[in-house]
Amino acid sequence: MRLRVLADSTIPIYEQIVSQVVFAIAAGDVSSGELVPSVRDLSQQLLVNPNTVARAFQELERAGILESRRGLGMAVTAEAPKLCAGRRKEIVRGHVRDALRAAAAAGLSAPDVHELVDDEWPRLAPRNGRAESSR
Repeated sequence: MRLRVLADSTIPIYEQIVSQVVFAIAAGDVSSGELVPSVRDLSQQLLVNPNTVARAFQELERAGILESRRGLGMAVTAEAPKLCAGRRKEIVRGHVRDALRAAAAAGLSAPDVHELVDDEWPRLAPRNGRAESSR
């Protein structure tokens, strides 16, 4: 599981980690029962404080997405794929709301926003095979 964080983002790093783990599980990139990297390994990979990774893992554990396995580490729960499928859309909805607030504050109209989405989507969507228009 390869994650990436943006240090200059307004989204806290632990939330970025939570979101990316949720997205990876929802996409089937990580399966039930699979171990996730240790706090130490992931913090070294992402160049972040181990406490940040631990906080993300604690949130994922409270949500029923990860579980601690004595002597092994943290593993994806059997319920995680279903939980993550629903949570993925809510995470993205929050980001969309933030972007729409920024667009409204900038005085953009709904057609302006649709145009921006139509311009940007093809650049980003080929990663997941969904390059159709937003309209």
